[in-house]
Order: sequence, then structure tokens, then C-alpha cells
Amino acid sequence: MKYGRTVLCCVTTLAAVALANVSHAESGVPAPAAASGPRTFYVDSEGGLDDAGGLDPKQAWKSLRQVNGAELKPGDTVRFKRGGMWRGSLVPASGDEGAPVTYTTYGDGPKPLLLGSLPRHRPGDWTQAGEDLWATLPMEYLQGEQVADLREGSWSRHQEGGASVQLTQEDTPDGIVVRFACTASGTATNHIQVWGPTLPVEKDTHLQFAFRARCSRPLAVPPMSIRKGGSPWSSYTTTARHGDEIGPEWKTLKVVFKVTESAEAARLHISLGGLLPPEAVLEIRPESIHVVTANLSDPLSVDVGNIIFDHGKQCGWKKWSKEELQNPYDYFYDGASLRVFLNSPANPASLHKSIEFAMKGHVVDQGGAHHVVYDGLAVMYGASHGFGGGGTHHLVIRNCDLGYIGGAHQFTHPNGRPVRFGNAIEFWGAAHDNLVEGCRIWEVYDAALTNQGKGPSSKQVNITYRNNFIRNAEYSFEYWNNPETALTRNIRFVNNTCINAGTVWSHAQRPDRNGSHLMFYSNTAETSGIEIRYNVFYNHTEWGSRYSSGWKVLPDLDYNLWYSDSGVMAYWFREKLAGFAEYQEKTGLDRHSIFARPKFVDEAGGDYRLAPDSPGANLGPDGGPIGADAASVDAGLLR
Repeated sequence: MKYGRTVLCCVTTLAAVALANVSHAESGVPAPAAASGPRTFYVDSEGGLDDAGGLDPKQAWKSLRQVNGAELKPGDTVRFKRGGMWRGSLVPASGDEGAPVTYTTYGDGPKPLLLGSLPRHRPGDWTQAGEDLWATLPMEYLQGEQVADLREGSWSRHQEGGASVQLTQEDTPDGIVVRFACTASGTATNHIQVWGPTLPVEKDTHLQFAFRARCSRPLAVPPMSIRKGGSPWSSYTTTARHGDEIGPEWKTLKVVFKVTESAEAARLHISLGGLLPPEAVLEIRPESIHVVTANLSDPLSVDVGNIIFDHGKQCGWKKWSKEELQNPYDYFYDGASLRVFLNSPANPASLHKSIEFAMKGHVVDQGGAHHVVYDGLAVMYGASHGFGGGGTHHLVIRNCDLGYIGGAHQFTHPNGRPVRFGNAIEFWGAAHDNLVEGCRIWEVYDAALTNQGKGPSSKQVNITYRNNFIRNAEYSFEYWNNPETALTRNIRFVNNTCINAGTVWSHAQRPDRNGSHLMFYSNTAETSGIEIRYNVFYNHTEWGSRYSSGWKVLPDLDYNLWYSDSGVMAYWFREKLAGFAEYQEKTGLDRHSIFARPKFVDEAGGDYRLAPDSPGANLGPDGGPIGADAASVDAGLLR
């Protein structure tokens, strides 16, 4: 596609049909090999090529992007080469009953790394911004070809959900002014939508929308995109978060889009619903859209939720303004400039060999996925969830490692207090028939394992977590589900080994320190069959378990081995139960469980399997040991 000087008209039907029928060869995307049965694809981050066939290790693909874009079919397998490393999000394809899509490994060496982080370990990645203050490089754009002159053209608006806004358009010597007078804002961003002129977009380019704006009441620059102008209204771009505010005086603004999909006839789109205040008047003077070239190939376009130095020897301490950067490793992510500011006595890259910025986003983004198997992957350094997404079913997550997960900014309370989040493995909302087994999980901002939901469609059924090793998460297992019309049935947390709840990189940074192995928040859902048995729960900072309101049917806790040198045994609906005997008597739970020092095979060396003389060695259902076989770990993995 070649950008024209000015494009304001829609593509013809004939051109659209021609574009849809471009061959794989012409588009540069290899056609999938014809095969009647399941196929196996290989991915090699060092020796692979994306234009290779992928069906042989010698013809392996290279990138995660190629994997995500492949037309995988039920029964197919994707094998990542051991020792390899990929950055970004894995977006799985779904399989069918009896024919899952499998993501696993091949070759020798360490588990393949899927990283949700961006590196900043080179001295040139940093510039000094003050005394003991260093910053990442600013994002800069070199302006290129003009795609659209927006001083002319027609704009329109869509409103729904009770929103009401009047649009008028005025021609002036300097170009058009589009005016929006709001009487009712609505409650969601889609309740007021603004549509601009038509323009072409080309994949992997950056486009800069330049405009002037003013508003009679303060307004943050609203969400913008370039998207399909008809159903399914899909977006062709991602947008850098913009921290500017529109005020009563005219202000020049520039918003940059990264194009993720080519299209001849896309439309500029602005979301104002729930954002433009009632009685406010917003005026926009559109100017142009240009192709721009970025000085950074990997900009910090979303929140940096954690900084991991030298693979965990040190982590950053997230602050919310530059003024708060008082101590070494305090850092601030500035969304307006897409930069990180860090308190450091010298260039951080001169002090550390590895500096990883954990970026907001799920490392495995599996919303809606079903009949998928993951086996033997290492999912690391993501600031949202390791495996995240709602509406999943028939997933198996087996023998995977997850470390340094979470810490991204989720939202800010009206009182100004920000909230962070991030779980290693989360099943959100309607999720059923999922299994997590044999995984090793450590250093997690919130929960290592969790299923949770909110709303009448939140039906959580047949979810099992077994034989997993968890160390240094704020919560080892978290569960809640609401309201009364939601459903929870058959949730099993069995034979897991959970170590040091609350002893985690993020604990001191949290405004709500709640180091707890079992975090049971408010649960009003119709509930049955929550089973917590044959687990080892060793050391916690606040609570062994915590219960909030709404519970009518309690979990079945029994045959567990508990011990902690600190904290109290339970926070039982606002009552603190310090001792184990008091906890058993008050709750009726853990009747056959034991509170005693576990006696591990080699705690100092990182082997947390129970020794033959452990009090939990004969606590299992057949008189065998409880806890996880996966608790035998390489000590260096967790340090």
C-alpha cells in the first residue's frame, strides 16, 4: 500500500474485494501447508524465519507474532525451542474436544521464556535527568508523508445509553472546527462516539494525528483509535496512553497510533461517553495525519508495573510522581512522555547487567480460549497476569514456571489512591473445566492461583489446582464470586506446597498488606464443592487464611499441614484467630490437619518436598505424603 497525499473517500467495493483476495505470496505471509491431520509447528527465536514453513525444526518460525497470526486448527501443536526467548503476549488458538491446540517445547536446555517485559540494560537506554535521577530516552517522532489533510471533511457522532451531545461543524479560514455540546454524558465510553474522515492505514507504521482543542470544562485527552467504520468496528491501531488535559484555551496536541492491520478505508474514532462532562462544550480543530518514524522500536507505551534488576536481586519501588523519588530504586512511569524516571546514584545500566521493565498486559492473553494445553513454558516478568482472560474452559496449564508477575496500575480511587493488580494464573468470570498442575510460581504481586468473577454470568465450575509449588506470593490462592446469581461448583486446591505468603518483592509497596495463603474475599455466589486438602502452608506475614462476608457454604479444608513463625492463623469474618486450636474450634475447619514445622528435604537448598520424618509424610489420602512433587526446585530459580 502506498499512502496518497490526501484520502477522504471510501474505498470502492471492487477494491475491497480485490484486497480480500490477495494471495499469500503477494501479502508476504506463507500459506499454511495442506495437511489432513494434526500438524506440529516449530519456533526458534535465534535460528527461525517467519517466512519459513514452520513444520520442521530446520524450517522453524521465529517470532511470537507469527505464532499468534497462524491459522492453527484443533489438534495442532506449537513447539518453542528450549533455551529460546520471546517478548510480548502469546494469544492462543482454541481447539475442540479431544483435539486441543498444544503449546509446548522441543530440544534441550531451559524452558522457553515468554517475557512480558522490555529490556533497558544498555547505558544508551538512559539519560541523566537530575541529581541521583535517571530517565529512559524520550519517545520522539520524525514526521514523514502526509496521509490526510483534515482541515476539510465531514465528522459525525453516534450516541446511545442515554447520552446526548449536539454536533456542529464550522468552516473557518484555518480549517474546520468541530463542536460538541454535551447535555448527558452516558456511563460508558461507547455512549458518545465521534467518527472522522476515511483514510488508509498500513500495518507496522506509526501515524500521528495533529489537532487543536479546547473544552469549557477540564477533559483528559479521550481514547482515540483508527478503526473499521462498520460492523464489527474492529480497531486497526493501538494508541500510546496520553496524559495531557484539554482546558479552556486552545492547545495543540499530537496523538500517535501504531497500525496493527492494513486497511484502505479506516476511520478516525474518538470515545467521549462518560468522559465529556455534562454542560461542557468541546471544540476540535483537526489538522493532519502524518506517517512518523519513532526513535524507539520498543516504546514504553503502557504502564511499567515493576522493574526487575539482575533477575530479581533487586526490584523497583513504584511511585506516582517524580517528586516521590527519594530513595534508590524508587521509580515513576510517566504515561504522558512514555518514560521511566529512576532514583539511582549512577547510570542504572552501569550498576546492573539485566534490567527488565514488566509491562502492563497478560503474558498469555487467553480470553475466550478453550481446549488448549500449555506444557513446559516459562512465563515471566509480566505486569498484569501471567495467564489471564475471562470465559475460558478446558484449559490445561502443566509444568510451567511463572515468576515476577503483576504490579500494573489498574485504576485510581476517587480519593486519589491508585490500585495495582496481577496474578500468576487467573480464571476470570465464566470459567470451567480447567486444570493447573505441576507448575512452579514465585514473586507474584497478588495471587499465585485464582478463580474469581463478578456478575450473573460468572459460572465457575470444575477447576482444579494440584501439585503446584508456590513461593513468595501475596496470596497463594484467592477466590471470590458474586452476586447470588453467580455459581461456583467443584473447585479443588489439592497437594500444593505454598511457602512464605506475603514475603514478596511487592509486599512493602502495597497499601493493603495481606500476606495470606488462602484469601477468600466476599462470596455470595451459589457455592458447593470447594475443596482445600493435602496442602503444605508454610509461613505467612499476616494470615493463614482470610474470610470476608457473604459465605453460606464454607470450603472443605482438611488434611493440610500448617506452620508459621509470624502472623495469625485466620482472619475469620473480622475476628482474629491467633492459635491453631482456637481456629479449629471456632471454624470447624481443618479437623484432621496439623500445625507443625514441616521438615523439608533441604529448605536451605530449595528442596521443599517433605522429609520422611515430616509430620505431613503420612497425611495424604493413602497414608502418603502431602504437598507437591514440583516442590523440588533449583534454588537459583528463586533467588
